[in-house]
Amino acid sequence: MLAFACPVCRRLVTFESSLCLHCASQLGYDPQSRSMVAVQAPGDGPAGAPPPGRARAPADPDRAPAAPAFRCANAQLAACNWTVAAEGELCASCRLTRVRPSDDDPDGLGGFAAAESAKRRLLFELAQLELPVVSWREREGGLAFELLSSARGPVSTGHADGVITLDLDETDPAHRERMRVRLHEPYRTVLGHFRHEIGHYYQPLLLARAPDATERSRELFGDERADYQQAMDRFYRHGAPAGWEQRFVSAYATMHPWEDWAETFAHYLHIRDSVQTAAAYGVRVAGPDVATTDPLPLHSLPARAGEHIAGVLEAWIPLTYALNAISRSMGADDLYPFVLTAAVEAKLAFIDELVRVGDIPLNA
Repeated sequence: MLAFACPVCRRLVTFESSLCLHCASQLGYDPQSRSMVAVQAPGDGPAGAPPPGRARAPADPDRAPAAPAFRCANAQLAACNWTVAAEGELCASCRLTRVRPSDDDPDGLGGFAAAESAKRRLLFELAQLELPVVSWREREGGLAFELLSSARGPVSTGHADGVITLDLDETDPAHRERMRVRLHEPYRTVLGHFRHEIGHYYQPLLLARAPDATERSRELFGDERADYQQAMDRFYRHGAPAGWEQRFVSAYATMHPWEDWAETFAHYLHIRDSVQTAAAYGVRVAGPDVATTDPLPLHSLPARAGEHIAGVLEAWIPLTYALNAISRSMGADDLYPFVLTAAVEAKLAFIDELVRVGDIPLNA
């Protein structure tokens, strides 16, 4: 994630901001320019005009005047801060949602807003990586989200034929923690769910980018043609095999090659996003002032990580040491409870290679 500035006073705001706390300007995120813009609301003056008593920052001569921007029609329902060109439209993120809770389901709608917030962050990163997002409205098999609470009927989180389904109970921290403990998971978030499921969506598209990608994928992740139901039954009956930590990023990744890919892809997005955020905020690690047994110096310069995954990991791993140490100092569990072995790094490098190859054939 990048660091954003208010377009009126140039003070720091967040990706989720709809109001500048310094100059009180109404703000929104413009997915076209990937920046925060001033929002035109019904009855307001010109977009970007500061409220009475507030001063506008000097104009930036390098910035072209922006077209009027309006809030997404889901500004209230989904707490959406993305912008649209005309009043009453849905933004690019909200248009991807095909099913949502009904208006008479207040609990479901609360979870819906939380899920949409995580989805917007996911879509921002996909745009940063230049991974195409083609909506279900544009073609059959295009990306769609169905966000429903299992309190109103059975809902299974997963992906099928371009449709990502999320049980909105996952937006409840208490429910999510119960599930995390029950399934012996070190990490469980709504954004993590979305990153995992989008990995399933992109797997066939990315593998179509290179003629030998499928065979190379099978060498790394295993043969995806293995019976999925049998693999799932085996996993939930016996759990992960002994020594799984040496070859997989998580226990769940051991269930089937499809899940190994999705877990690794989600991890790829975790790392890319976190390193970009660290670089944007100037976070760097100089390393402890004592000798370590680590073969590499424990210093991190995210701003110099570059694009290749090797450079990203060189910045990421020392950063996780520091983040985990700080988290423990707060009496909390490790912020990053994972270990990246050479086998896992090879899988991450393969995904990174495919992401950077070029255009995805959309009819794959």
